[in-house]
Amino acid sequence: MNKILKYSLVGAGSVLGIAVAGAAYVAATFNPNDYKEQIIKAVKDAKQRDLKLDGEIKLTFFPSIGANLGKVSLSEFKSSAEFASIEGASVSLALMPLLSKQVVVDEVSLSGVKAQLVKHKDGSTNIDDLLSKDESKPSEGGQVKFDIASVNISKTELSYRDEASGANYAVKDFNLSTGRIANGVPSKISLSAVVQANQPKLDISTTLKTTLTFDLEKKHYQVEGLDLQAKGAALDIGNLVLQASGDASANLATQEFSAQKFTVAASGMKGKDNFDAKLDAPALSLTKDKFSGDKLTLDAKLDGAIGKLVASLSLPGVEGDAQSFKVSELMLDVDMQQPEQSFKVKLTSPLSGNFEAQQFNLSNLTLAVNATGDKLPNKSVNSEMKGSVQVDAIKQNVQANLAGGLLQSQVKAKLGVIGFADSAIHFDIDVDQFDADLYMPKKSAEAKSNEPEQPLDLSALRKLNLDGSLRIGSLKVANIKSSNVRVDVKAHGGQVSVAPLSANLYQGSVNGSLSINAAGTPSIAVNQTLSGINVAALTKDAADFDTLEGKGNIGLNLTMQGNTVSAMKKALNGSMSLNLADGAIKGINIAKKLRDAKGMLGKGNAQTSSADQNEKTDFSELKATFKVNSGVAHNDDLSMKSPLLRLSGNGDINIGNDSMNYLAKATLAKTLEGQGGADAVGGLTVPVRVSGPFTDLKYTLDFGAMVGEAAKQKVEAKKEEIKTKVQDKLKDSLKGLFR
Repeated sequence: MNKILKYSLVGAGSVLGIAVAGAAYVAATFNPNDYKEQIIKAVKDAKQRDLKLDGEIKLTFFPSIGANLGKVSLSEFKSSAEFASIEGASVSLALMPLLSKQVVVDEVSLSGVKAQLVKHKDGSTNIDDLLSKDESKPSEGGQVKFDIASVNISKTELSYRDEASGANYAVKDFNLSTGRIANGVPSKISLSAVVQANQPKLDISTTLKTTLTFDLEKKHYQVEGLDLQAKGAALDIGNLVLQASGDASANLATQEFSAQKFTVAASGMKGKDNFDAKLDAPALSLTKDKFSGDKLTLDAKLDGAIGKLVASLSLPGVEGDAQSFKVSELMLDVDMQQPEQSFKVKLTSPLSGNFEAQQFNLSNLTLAVNATGDKLPNKSVNSEMKGSVQVDAIKQNVQANLAGGLLQSQVKAKLGVIGFADSAIHFDIDVDQFDADLYMPKKSAEAKSNEPEQPLDLSALRKLNLDGSLRIGSLKVANIKSSNVRVDVKAHGGQVSVAPLSANLYQGSVNGSLSINAAGTPSIAVNQTLSGINVAALTKDAADFDTLEGKGNIGLNLTMQGNTVSAMKKALNGSMSLNLADGAIKGINIAKKLRDAKGMLGKGNAQTSSADQNEKTDFSELKATFKVNSGVAHNDDLSMKSPLLRLSGNGDINIGNDSMNYLAKATLAKTLEGQGGADAVGGLTVPVRVSGPFTDLKYTLDFGAMVGEAAKQKVEAKKEEIKTKVQDKLKDSLKGLFR
């Protein structure tokens, strides 16, 4: 036995010696650089591409078989333009394992790799000719196993361009180093790269360190000590920082997944909003037969235009399997701080579902809201809603049925969402009462005047797909109070239609429609009829405009367009009508002004005065129609009547500039008895001009015109007197003639 072992070792040593001697001879006598031209020609003939071998080729044969290449480049198909290049590359294989069909790679090293993949508009790519399928049958021999001692890739740049969509993707500064890579062997991985794209927008610098273990036959993969760091910009998020750590494993053959001490944290800025989020999964196991896990939490913070928001979502534990799982209680806590109020929201519900069918059910949901603020009722509002929510992820369908208190309101709501990427929302909501102004942050008048006007942002409406009905028993918004409100809304592709838009308000009612076009420059169309409205109360609450009293009807058929409120007011077009009864024009008492103006007769000048809110001119009827063009409402048919006064006129109300220039003509009764006794000005027509900004209107009475009117009346009266005397004398003469 010893002899057999001895002879075997001697034989093996002899074979090894011969192999070493042969390898040494080949290495000494064979120079691969002598065959560069043949290699270049072979590539040209076979692939119609230009191969350049600018560096020296070096071969090794023992103890490893390997090759070192200098700079190599390959052109595009049938073109001299460069497709890919390598600054340097080396690969070596252990010699002895090859004899047993085991590929043991000592080292793979690549440096300065550059390649550009292009997808043309016809769907073909610039590597189609390199991907021709080998139709030869695979060998029936045993499977070749591989084992790589290490991989080192540095200074690599890869890019992809889609000519049809215009998408560009690039991986730059790609660096990879590994330990031994083989089935069942833990391998340390270190990777860094910069990823850039325009669709979606990406510019991310990332590093990854972990220990990877895999079994290709069993399709099992495991990472331990994961440390992922990423920084940059993604989509519309800037200053993005992403971190992930922990252990995870996946067995694709048995559909088993697990994670331990797994955390993901992200922070960044979207617009002017800063956010921070962290997911913590201490232990999670998902198999076909059983789901289990410790408490999973997601914490998030947002500091932006809407205020400071802190949210926390927790799942205390998961039980069940892929067909049926449950969580005893899902909990969501949200805390929002705004300048004038704060909100605390808590949502709790058992969660159950079917992962395979992707169906989830919040069967007993409770939503509690606490709001505090100096302007809230009793400085605090508590409310609670209950109901259920069902989600079918495959059908992309969400249905919710909720009822109870929400802030200061009692609400019944049915909501439906179809589609997640482009959601179609259906709703039917009943609200007993709501004061929206309580929850709108206020700005000081000084701050408003110093700030430039902000453009209207209706971009959210462009993606809105909405159809539903909202009914509110009592509503206050922008200080306008209404009741029995009904709003039916349809919105799609930036086109929003509200019809009907009806309500009771200020002792009357409103009914009509409203449409908004947000697809381009924002535009709004209003078609409303206000019936039996108390105008004084409406204008006072809506615009703090306290100039007109009365009750009656108002018609509005207006369109406006612009990127700001000011631009819309100046682009206002359409028509308006006014028909009021038993009211007054505040700021001036025309009858009193004229009665007090007897001393002005003959002086021929005008008198201008500011509005006096203690004075008013009563009327029993006021009618007018307006044509609105570029923000200016023009009127020619004003008609105001009272027992002692008739008023007509024409002029402009400049809605765009909040001012007016209007000339009214007041005709007084023959006597002002009842307002101070008979006066010499009775029966005269007096021009009254109203002009200036709404906040400082001026009233001008033209006494010169009044004097002219008085003289004209005297002349007419004298003519009438002479005419009467002539007629009387003529009658007397005719009587004498016939006698």
